[in-house]
Amino acid sequence: MLKALEKNEKWQGRRGPLVLVIMDGVGYGKYREGDAVQESHMEALENFSKTCPLAKLKAHGTAVGLPSDDDMGNSEVGHNAMGCGRVFAQGAKLVSDSIDSGFMFEGETWKKLIENAKKNNATLHFIGLFSDGNVHSHIDHLKAMLTRAEKEGIKRARIHTLLDGRDVGETSALEYIDPFELFLEDLNAKGVDYRIGSGGGRMYITMDRYGADWSMVERGWKVHVLGEGRQFASAREAVESWRREIPGIIDQDMKEFVIAENGKPIGTIEDGDSVIYFNFRGDRALEITAAFESPEYFEKFDRIRVPKVEYAGMMEYDGDLHIPSQYLVTPPAIDRTVGEYLCASGVRQLAISETQKYGHVTYFFNGNRLGKFDENLETYVEIKSDVLPFEQRPWMKCAEITDYVLDAVKSGEYDFIRLNYPNGDMVGHTGVYQAVICSMEGMDLQLARLKKAVAAAGGIMLITADHGNADDMFEHDKKTGDVSRKADGTPRAKTSHSLNPVPCIVFDPESKDEYSRDLKTGLGISSIGATCIELLGLKAPEGYDPSVLNFS
Repeated sequence: MLKALEKNEKWQGRRGPLVLVIMDGVGYGKYREGDAVQESHMEALENFSKTCPLAKLKAHGTAVGLPSDDDMGNSEVGHNAMGCGRVFAQGAKLVSDSIDSGFMFEGETWKKLIENAKKNNATLHFIGLFSDGNVHSHIDHLKAMLTRAEKEGIKRARIHTLLDGRDVGETSALEYIDPFELFLEDLNAKGVDYRIGSGGGRMYITMDRYGADWSMVERGWKVHVLGEGRQFASAREAVESWRREIPGIIDQDMKEFVIAENGKPIGTIEDGDSVIYFNFRGDRALEITAAFESPEYFEKFDRIRVPKVEYAGMMEYDGDLHIPSQYLVTPPAIDRTVGEYLCASGVRQLAISETQKYGHVTYFFNGNRLGKFDENLETYVEIKSDVLPFEQRPWMKCAEITDYVLDAVKSGEYDFIRLNYPNGDMVGHTGVYQAVICSMEGMDLQLARLKKAVAAAGGIMLITADHGNADDMFEHDKKTGDVSRKADGTPRAKTSHSLNPVPCIVFDPESKDEYSRDLKTGLGISSIGATCIELLGLKAPEGYDPSVLNFS
């Protein structure tokens, strides 16, 4: 049990609450062309930027615990960093280190799955995001496990590929499939049978999150487990066929495919097999894991057939509920989070977003922990997301989120409110530029509404983001900075996150000059943790990264 935080004797108090606004996927772009944030008419954000203390924070690479500064940040590690006020080594780095050291292969889980497949003369299956985006997975991890499996005597392996097009180029699938097929050829020359068995786009099958659309998981189950779906001779043939038949389709939306010979699927999952879900990130792993690990009662969809397998995830996706029951790499132990300290200090809290980011302001902000620290002090609110492509409703649920927060601010029931507007990230991933502009301007209207309410209540708004995305919507040549264009002259859309810094803006209309208007520079978004604590009149705990505030 943590002790209450000390009060900051320099703090003179405010009438209203602290409202932490996380503009998901909104950064400061490097290029004017393709920066939907700059191009949007965002009067409220511009006004905040001109009149309030402001700093730019790092939100990628080592600043959020990723292996190198070439690695883009993401919502999960970003909310971890903000919510725990420190930087922990994150999924990609942990897995890479575990593979490089050999520790993964010496672990009980790996040995158990290998022995199970060998004992039953069965298949070792790998399901996961098939790219080097390094946000949910990395194809090098998959290759390392297949190489090791061959050395340990596994004769048959099947890979179920979830095409990316989101954290990497939107139509880059064959850039991964073709070299991987050559990699498999080299392994198969050693006398094994390792092949791609099925696949489809990550936003069409398998990788749903937060219960937003279980039909995605059902489609994935039918494809991977049952071998039901349109049949093709190879993954390349599947991708080329779907692109030909559905002009403009991008990888993340690719329809399902089943690899078959003589009309029979080559990769169904059967009793006695071993299955590894090789994504290291938890949010889009929990649902397919539940489908495998619920042997009897399961209400989300009819699985038709549930094979008796040894199943493991790359990591433990939920440390409290211990999901999955078996995993290959131990995740970081994140403790002493902002939420836990604030509960120990009697601070009343509200966390709110729509379904797509609800888990980020709760589970990830709390250090990958489900549930509350104190039922009496915390309120969690989920606004249900629309189940349809985000470019069709680019404003998403930002108005509904704001409606609830306005009432909460006025009520006086909360000291600290944190909210996430998903627009810049979720719409940014679609690659539809006009929709991203609409999403930014819709969100800006809500910032203006919040500003009035917070000012009236005598509170503070702390505006930031978890990473960039909407600020970098076109592919650019790394050397010249020129926009990459298609044959028709239109820009190539970029659907992945950016490496750009994000804002940290302090709107404090009843400031009593306890801190300087000049904020600290050169910090990462982990500084948001201590900043929130200090803006609540408390002293940040030992070991937290410094806040952006300079107290006089």
